[in-house]
Amino acid sequence: MIRTGQQYRDSIRDGRHVFINGERVQDVTTHPMFKPLVDIRARIYDMQHEAASRDVMTWTDAATGDVNAVNAQLPFSKEHWEAKRRATDAVLHDIGGVVTRVGDETVGEMWSLYDGTDVLNEIDPQFGANIKRHIERVEREDPFHVSANTDPKGDRSKRPQDQDPDMLLHVVKETAAGIVVRGAKYETAAAYANQAFTKPTIANWGNEAMSDYAVGFICDLGSPNLKFICRTGFTGRASAEDYPLSNKFDEVDTLVIFDDVLIPWENVLFHRHTRAATFIRATLHRYSAFAYVQRNEMLADMMIGAALLNARQTGLDKQQAVQEKLAELACYREGINAHLTASIALAERSPAGLMMPNQSLLYTGRVLACSQLHQMMHIARELCGGQICVTPDVAAFRHPDTKPWLDKFYSINDNWLAEDRRKLLAYARDLLNSDYAGHRLTFTMFAQAPHFAHLAAVYRNFDWENAAQIAKKAAGLSDRVDGTALKKAAE
Repeated sequence: MIRTGQQYRDSIRDGRHVFINGERVQDVTTHPMFKPLVDIRARIYDMQHEAASRDVMTWTDAATGDVNAVNAQLPFSKEHWEAKRRATDAVLHDIGGVVTRVGDETVGEMWSLYDGTDVLNEIDPQFGANIKRHIERVEREDPFHVSANTDPKGDRSKRPQDQDPDMLLHVVKETAAGIVVRGAKYETAAAYANQAFTKPTIANWGNEAMSDYAVGFICDLGSPNLKFICRTGFTGRASAEDYPLSNKFDEVDTLVIFDDVLIPWENVLFHRHTRAATFIRATLHRYSAFAYVQRNEMLADMMIGAALLNARQTGLDKQQAVQEKLAELACYREGINAHLTASIALAERSPAGLMMPNQSLLYTGRVLACSQLHQMMHIARELCGGQICVTPDVAAFRHPDTKPWLDKFYSINDNWLAEDRRKLLAYARDLLNSDYAGHRLTFTMFAQAPHFAHLAAVYRNFDWENAAQIAKKAAGLSDRVDGTALKKAAE
């Protein structure tokens, strides 16, 4: 059943080998680089118990009476997707920012593999049973579940076998207890999560039907022989009053080293079968893209709010040019909202009988949200003005020698005094101009694959034939076009 925040903290105090900034971390729950995100994930667990939020965050299994997390529930109806959307919104509004790797946007990747049970069973019926059991376990036990996709890769002009084989995660041995894997994966939040759905990146399989690199499994992140080497975080680099987002919402990315790690057979979802690996890469974001795109809707709201308040404080919101730029931000935000809403309204059944957000609308929404984000950030910068990059830090606003001057020049009227204006400018700077802002932009553009892969997903899911038939009919083309006459004869 759903855990408390304290139970989650206790679950990751398992002696794992975590390194950051040249330091071995003894306790990720208290280390200053990790604590802010651990606290946010713990807050999500606690929200599932609190009277004010539990009805939005949880559902009750009628068969068992168990109370489970909404976002981990297998989606069988449009109502399930509406509930997931409400739960994610509740979290983002409660914490006051955007966090991406907290589980709801990664658990859906396993549902994609559930749709491929027939493919798994071609290899071994045990694998299909494994994915079903793990999905049920996530529903029932509520672990912090993340995703592992990207490898160091090495020289991508060569096959993995033709260079250091560890550049891509691979199986080095089979035992009675399970498979032994070696290599590395980049996994955001892995250092403070419970488990990861670990799967292959897009690889050069050639014509091989079997490959030691085509492996997918659930990895217990407390397993022996794992090493977590993390990038230095943004937390603590500067005052939290000057950088309120950097110090609270930085999700630490990790290179996870698999140094001959044993994966028990019950955790193996597919092994050596390139068709299964290809299937999961093609359908990986069938469900998880929804929660991922939803974050951009919240990010758009944050940019609009910062830009609008900055314009209002000096009365610039009355100018037509400013209103037009605000309207561009609003169009971006509502474009995301429309894609998410329509993808639920026109949801479709998956091969396994789950309810998928409409795939064409979901993937085109992802392209909109990610491909235009940098432009929207620049519009928001323009609206916030140059003061977000030249304003002194909070210490100058407090020092007795400089405070009177800054109070004078940063106070606009009785409603906008220097302190409130400083807070808004600091927020906008961290949202749009800081190292953290640049990191989030890059992360958003690549976290669910690069732009070309986003467009490839659109190509695979858009209804091309409907458009072709409209053009053929309007142009008066014969059935010979596109081989329609041959198809009819064959039928």
